[in-house]
Amino acid sequence: MSKFIKYLGIDWGEKRIGLALGDSETRIATPLGSVSSIEDILEIVKQEEIDELVIGLPLSLSGEIYRFPANFKNFLNNLKKHGLILHLTDERFSSREADVRIGKKLKKFNRDAVAAMIILQSYLDKIYAD
Repeated sequence: MSKFIKYLGIDWGEKRIGLALGDSETRIATPLGSVSSIEDILEIVKQEEIDELVIGLPLSLSGEIYRFPANFKNFLNNLKKHGLILHLTDERFSSREADVRIGKKLKKFNRDAVAAMIILQSYLDKIYAD
């Protein structure tokens, strides 16, 4: 029997950070909401007893890694300083797919959480493929 792992999916943005929850048992990601700081993320990690973070990695359409903005690098480094396990995964089209899923009726912050859900679900599908 494998260890139960609780995941926090993250869609990083300069203004908002979308979040989603998932775990190794259900293998289903659900949108959580959005926050604006690492402190907010750390509080959720503590409250939800998160084991690992899955962060969307900005890639070009051809699959190459973009030059990370300095604030994204700082974001990753700050999370690493707290001893968190980080997984970077392809986030191409996650925001566009979120727009398609939620339509134009929901507010912008919901888009970020849905994008985080898409990022996390993609990761869960990949690592738990039977």
